[in-house]
Amino acid sequence: MRKLMRRTSRKAGLPPGSLVHVGERTVAEAQLSVLDYAPDHIEEIALTSADQCVAFKDKPTVTWINITGLHDVDVLQRIGECYSIHPLVLEDILNTQQRPKVEDFDDYLFVVLKMIDLDPETKEITAEQISFVVGDSFVLSFQEAPGDVFENVRERLRSGRRRIRERGADYLGYALLDAVVDHYFVVLEALGNHIEDLEDELVEDPDRETLHSIYTLKRELIYLRRSVWPLREVLSFLSRGESRLVQQETVAYLRDVYDHTIQVIDTIESFRDIIGGMHDTYLSSISNRMNEVMKVLTIFASIFIPLTFFAGVYGMNFEYMPELHWRWSYPALLSFMLTATIGMLVFFRKRKWL
Repeated sequence: MRKLMRRTSRKAGLPPGSLVHVGERTVAEAQLSVLDYAPDHIEEIALTSADQCVAFKDKPTVTWINITGLHDVDVLQRIGECYSIHPLVLEDILNTQQRPKVEDFDDYLFVVLKMIDLDPETKEITAEQISFVVGDSFVLSFQEAPGDVFENVRERLRSGRRRIRERGADYLGYALLDAVVDHYFVVLEALGNHIEDLEDELVEDPDRETLHSIYTLKRELIYLRRSVWPLREVLSFLSRGESRLVQQETVAYLRDVYDHTIQVIDTIESFRDIIGGMHDTYLSSISNRMNEVMKVLTIFASIFIPLTFFAGVYGMNFEYMPELHWRWSYPALLSFMLTATIGMLVFFRKRKWL
């Protein structure tokens, strides 16, 4: 089960800007990769030390440095010193429980959001914090674990597509944001298929496992909503073009990502409504099933009550009961009881209780 809090008590009492990693350690050592490009040039290398970032600081090209693994505080501190990143920004990068947000520091933009994925087996949503620092000619991306949704962006850079190669760091930042938001639709499509399967199961033969799946899905949608909802504020700020780091040509693309985010949020809300209806349907189905069982038991009881009455009357061993001495009393009583049973069944049938 997902942890609700990740050892945030380690930071209690520390002064602002204290660099303490809050989260899971996913790699043995932090991994640094660089994509440095211009319209007619691209260089892709893996760094062995954070000190090597200095060589790309003042280059006229656009530099994308990706850092995987946030547990090594020294690596982040050196990168922060190289690009003059505020200690509070580094603190937020290390704390993986940040809500999506954007901050404008004049020299760079700091953006935090969640990269969402869905486990195909357990249907559990996993969220990884992604942080971006976007400057005039560089983009720094920080992620918790290996594996991301940026491979298409890397392929576009490698293939030499003119638009992304000719635009600045703000367009690269847009492309990375767009890749994260587009992957939300992949997760929502998988969730939609799971919801349809759950609806079919609910109609055909619901059981306790169905109810457990409904509650699990409801919890996952709440978590997904909490991870995505604040992103609309981030993209709303960026799409207004109020920062000097965002060129007007890029604003139109950011508005498109904002529209996609609204679509994602609307879809999540629709799924939550569907799940709420499924829970009510499950309770109604169980109640109807119980009513059917009680109706059958009531009908059987109604049939056997008069039969039990006659059996009880003639089961009393009184001496002066004239019927006890009649030759045909036994078959006559059985015939009467059979006739009463058939008559009651016909009556129930006409009333459509059977």
